[in-house]
Amino acid sequence: MATSALMRFSVADYVIFALLLVFSSVIGLFYALSGGRQRTTQEFLLAGRSMTFLPVALSLLATFQSAVAILGVPAEIYTYGTEYWFLGCSYFLGLLIPAHIFVPMFYRLGLTSTYEYLELRFNKATRLCGTLTFIFQMVIYMGVVLYAPALALNAVTGFDLWGAVLTMGLVCTLYTALGGLKAVIWTDVFQTLVMFSGQLAVIIIGARQAGGIGEVWRIAKENGKISGIDLNPDPFERHTFWTLSFGGVFMMLALYGVNQAQVQRYLSSRTEQQAILSCYVVFPCQQLVLAMGCLMGLVMYARYGENGPLQKGYVNASDQMVLYFVMDVLQHYPGLPGLYIACLFSGALSTISSAFNSLAAVTMTDLIRPHYPHMTEARATLISKSLALGYGLLCLGMAYIASLMGSVLQAALSIFGMIGGPLLGVFCLGMFFPMANSTGAISGLAAGLIMAFWIGIGNFISRRAPLSFVNATVIQNVTAALATSAMATVNSTTVASSASLTGLKKFYSLSYLWYSGHNAATVVIVGLLVSFLTGPMKGEDVNPSTVVPVLRYLLFFLPGRCKEKLSCGVRYQPANDEPTLQHSLVPTKEPNGVISKEVAAGGEEKPEFGVQPLKEVVMGKEGEVAMVLQETSL
Repeated sequence: MATSALMRFSVADYVIFALLLVFSSVIGLFYALSGGRQRTTQEFLLAGRSMTFLPVALSLLATFQSAVAILGVPAEIYTYGTEYWFLGCSYFLGLLIPAHIFVPMFYRLGLTSTYEYLELRFNKATRLCGTLTFIFQMVIYMGVVLYAPALALNAVTGFDLWGAVLTMGLVCTLYTALGGLKAVIWTDVFQTLVMFSGQLAVIIIGARQAGGIGEVWRIAKENGKISGIDLNPDPFERHTFWTLSFGGVFMMLALYGVNQAQVQRYLSSRTEQQAILSCYVVFPCQQLVLAMGCLMGLVMYARYGENGPLQKGYVNASDQMVLYFVMDVLQHYPGLPGLYIACLFSGALSTISSAFNSLAAVTMTDLIRPHYPHMTEARATLISKSLALGYGLLCLGMAYIASLMGSVLQAALSIFGMIGGPLLGVFCLGMFFPMANSTGAISGLAAGLIMAFWIGIGNFISRRAPLSFVNATVIQNVTAALATSAMATVNSTTVASSASLTGLKKFYSLSYLWYSGHNAATVVIVGLLVSFLTGPMKGEDVNPSTVVPVLRYLLFFLPGRCKEKLSCGVRYQPANDEPTLQHSLVPTKEPNGVISKEVAAGGEEKPEFGVQPLKEVVMGKEGEVAMVLQETSL
């Protein structure tokens, strides 16, 4: 590297980076030694259901904003212009739908694992398939998201590669295993503030050195980097307004609607209203983060133009160029390069800590506890902590495997995005289609995963680009969460026109932003076909707490008989009046309760749904249908 002597850290930079690790560890130790001291699984995995909307919202944001995205978005804007900024339009529906459909559903069912829903709606086999799919997704991703930014940092600054990986991995494992979800959420809050500070420092100083933000915009506009609205409806075009605004909605739903790492944060909220409010609060925060990433890319272009460090050979990939730019801009400000690196690794910490905690939750709730229903709370908590520790060590092992991947590294990143769509599809199949049965759900999930890997791997092979992380723009997840979620795409210097492609290559050129929607649709279509062929589920056999009467809600003006047919025989309550969407999800429901029975006035009991009741509370006046609530262990 021609100017490698300039790209070194000062003592102040190392001090700031160390402070990030120290504060993150202290937060974890504080929650390990205070309050309930993480003595129950509810406290360890769900923060005692005591969180308010603001820390939950910032934690949702931190999980979404991975280190890979911090490097990827400015590189995307530098290379292709501001068209990617239209992704912010997808945040409206991408957060509104979870806030009013997914969050109320999961919260009122009193779940710990998202995949408990699949057993309530279908059966244990469907739940197991969803759980194993999620575990595979996160295990592959968490090592890569730790290793990849450390690799880029090492290439630009000489920062010790494995020293960074081991330090970050062990610190994250420490505070996650000791402090539980509450420590994860509050460290996310701290790390979010660090991320804002680091990016803001680079934008302010870089813009000032370029002559001001007005000059930055002028340079970008004169060189065609300020994109207009491209209304081309072709789904095979990489980025258009429709692709970003509507294709991105499905990516957001896969992350903020059904991803365990995000749903677990909703479930940690004090009340359902707090959980919903967190969705609304995270919206402007996401817009701000997106704007900062885009502005940073424009400032980078104003500084280098078309003859940047990548073209000069100072770095050999686009994400390294972002780090080179940061070191170049901040080289005369001791401590600020360290602040940005702290910002970068805050993104990594927040993402992998979410992975550890969510993996511990689904493993304990879906794989262990069903086989040991009488396990004591103390033992379950100890096993949950051990699982978080074990997944932390596994993350380090996956980081080592990532170091051996070479050109396969981008494919590993893509897996996270590939799997998000099919998981979204199986939840949508259950919630919106009462006739879907368990055979259809499992068949649809399998078909969706096959389709996802077919398109993803086919795209990977057909492009034959130099596929390494340093050449990838990853748009999360979410979550990713996280998701999404994190979908890796090739940032090659030239993109072949989709009009020149035919056959399978045309099919493989589907825009990555449509992957989630396309794969989710595959699950729903195949799931419905198989359900009809094997005998659709009868409406009276469906737990009304697990389906959403969307058509009844949208077509409220139809006569009552028509609306009853739209219900497909499901016994929604209240039956004497048209329910609102919120009310109809789980009728007459207290937080953390699951409807167990309907007891008619004459004493006749209808089939039971949910888990065995620990306590029954009968509500209703004499002569009216009463609902019996069961209080779960949560």
